[in-house]
Amino acid sequence: MDFTFNEDQQALRDSVSRFLMVEAAPEKLREIWQTDVGRSSELRGKLAEQGLTALSVPEAQGGLGMGDIDWSLMNQELGYFGIPDSLADTAYLATGLLVALPEANAVRSAWLPRISDGSARIALGHPVNPWVADAHLADLLLLAHPADGGTEWHAVTPEQVQLTPCASIDASRRLATVAWAPSDATRIVDAAAGQALADDLLDRGALNVSGQLLGLAQRMLDLTVDYAAQRKQFGKPIGSFQAVKHHLADVVTKIEFAKPVLYRAASALANGEAQRSVRVSHAKLACAEAGWFSARKGIQVHGAMGYTWEVDLQMFMKRAWVLDSAWGDRAFHKQRLADALLTDETLLGPGATFNTHS
Repeated sequence: MDFTFNEDQQALRDSVSRFLMVEAAPEKLREIWQTDVGRSSELRGKLAEQGLTALSVPEAQGGLGMGDIDWSLMNQELGYFGIPDSLADTAYLATGLLVALPEANAVRSAWLPRISDGSARIALGHPVNPWVADAHLADLLLLAHPADGGTEWHAVTPEQVQLTPCASIDASRRLATVAWAPSDATRIVDAAAGQALADDLLDRGALNVSGQLLGLAQRMLDLTVDYAAQRKQFGKPIGSFQAVKHHLADVVTKIEFAKPVLYRAASALANGEAQRSVRVSHAKLACAEAGWFSARKGIQVHGAMGYTWEVDLQMFMKRAWVLDSAWGDRAFHKQRLADALLTDETLLGPGATFNTHS
């Protein structure tokens, strides 16, 4: 399978990277973290000006019509720079949910253009996540409701919910418990059709987090390499010591082994393969391991000071910790893999690794 990205995809990634390098420098992130809302309307506006809010919106609604494979690159950049904004929740996940609705659906017609121009924030509530991210700033909440025969979906306005904030070790994550009352007026999809949407959203959400975890792993590695080159012991940079080199080489291996797993899952999801959920769970586990491992080795090299506010490592480390369990923790995804692999019909072996029909 060819995982080579085309020139347009690479150019978009590079332009976003250059933009975020300036607009999301660590000192700016700290300023945003310390505000009451934890978000910057100025940064969100600039993201919209770059076209990032319109990436997945169909061209008919003013967007660019990009898909899962494009976002596998974009999410790595969002993770690498630790963006304090739930951009992907709105521009990727909520958009995917709305696009799957019938074209005549009023909620779809009303909100896709607003997502495209950057004037709307949408929060998502899924049964796999106990809390809803950025519900306090949402212009609309799309909430799942378990019902007989599947999962209903409801479109709820801020006035129709009661929020209870939930503290997080990651100051960039603003979470809340949402209390609300489902009704016929808020329902946009019935249980039968809504279950398929819930399943797709779970896979897309896990893929989204996987990409961010991989970006976080790379950022923590880069920070640790820089620190190892500057910190000296016994008159030498600690990066010259073999033990430190081994730590960092192990992180590189984890990251490089996770990349093709992520891209394979994105391809499976984009092409609607039957086993896409298994591919996504594999990606979530591989990328979560890369993020956790990079954080652990980063702390070992930095020492206890790596936890302190003044050191950039802690910003990305805390994000990796909390995203590890978002959109399904490791136990959840290991169980999905086990359910798929431990059956008599499963195709195993090297020849089945990239089987698009498996």
